[in-house]
Amino acid sequence: MVAAMLHRRLSLAALLLLAAATSLALAQQPAPAPAFQPPLRDRIQAYLDEWRAAASFPGASVGVVLPDGTAFGVVTGVSDRAAGTPLKVEDLFLAGSTGKTFFAAVAVQLIERGALDLDAPISKYLGARPWFSRLPNAKEITVRHLMTHTSGIVRYEMDPKFTTDLRAQPDKVWRPEGQIAYQFAGKRPFAAGQGWDYSDTNYIVLGMIVEGITGKPLYDEIRTRFLAPLKLTRVVPSTSRRIPGLIPGYAGPRDPLGLPDEMMVKGELAVNPQFEWAGGGFATSPLDLARWGRELYAGRALSPAARKIMLDAAVPARLGPETKYGLGVIVRPTTPVGLAWGHSGFFPGYQTELIYLPDPGVSLAIQINTSAPRATGNRSLLRALYDIAAMTKPPAR
Repeated sequence: MVAAMLHRRLSLAALLLLAAATSLALAQQPAPAPAFQPPLRDRIQAYLDEWRAAASFPGASVGVVLPDGTAFGVVTGVSDRAAGTPLKVEDLFLAGSTGKTFFAAVAVQLIERGALDLDAPISKYLGARPWFSRLPNAKEITVRHLMTHTSGIVRYEMDPKFTTDLRAQPDKVWRPEGQIAYQFAGKRPFAAGQGWDYSDTNYIVLGMIVEGITGKPLYDEIRTRFLAPLKLTRVVPSTSRRIPGLIPGYAGPRDPLGLPDEMMVKGELAVNPQFEWAGGGFATSPLDLARWGRELYAGRALSPAARKIMLDAAVPARLGPETKYGLGVIVRPTTPVGLAWGHSGFFPGYQTELIYLPDPGVSLAIQINTSAPRATGNRSLLRALYDIAAMTKPPAR
């Protein structure tokens, strides 16, 4: 009996030793490798190709800048519908209101060093102009009101008289005073600071103030302060009907400015885009636009103090749930990818979106060469950028 008990104890000990050895061997084995994912560029390419197949836009171009500074572009589709020319990463699109970010950045730098007072009435800078008193809310508007679209000045570029004159004089070089004059007889939708209404007119007036302070053309200031030092060679002023590197755009059948579907014929735009000026005023490649987003929101374009001024000024804006507008920046608390800073852009024939995600530090831009309604199918440009942003997250372990 003693021998039997001893045998059972030895057998139990052997089993325990075997179990311990097995557990140790399993612990020493490498963890199962995560499921294979193609390289990020390939995943973005597949996404764009699938999206274009289900939509009707001619081409789309995306610029990506990752937290470590890696930057690349991905394209799908064509730059010219008739010729079937494949879209290239370096191709330029009219950036629309995304260009406000450049003009606003100059103003924010001036605010930071005290040369421009954010809360001063604009009469301090423009009050001596003979037309000033005819501007709606003239005496009450501050620089802050202009930059956050809370001035109560509406959009001159949607005025039927302006759009008629624009189409009738496609080569005209517009002066800021002539553009804002379309609002002199208009009614204010609200008192300054008592509402929100997006308006290019605000930034035309701001541009006049900033040029008065610097004494230099704003395009020169932007080139000197940002484009040259940051080597943004594919960001160029849109000041002519012929812009080297600009691809054709397609406005669709019901353009709000009454412009034709084919916005470019034989390399010449239907109208002179120079009228945009401080309201937009640039042609860009999405790759350089994404680079600009990184430099503006996290890099060398502004100091941390200036960036804080730009973002802290944000007020509620009618651009989506909980969306705010700061000094030339749209602040979106997005559900899929977290907080996003950036701007949207429209010019007949072109659409643009720029976003920077402070967490995880990714900058993305997308541009397409159509503004036709429903051309993007079942997703917006922003939705596409959010989807692409999700792809940049490292795989869960």
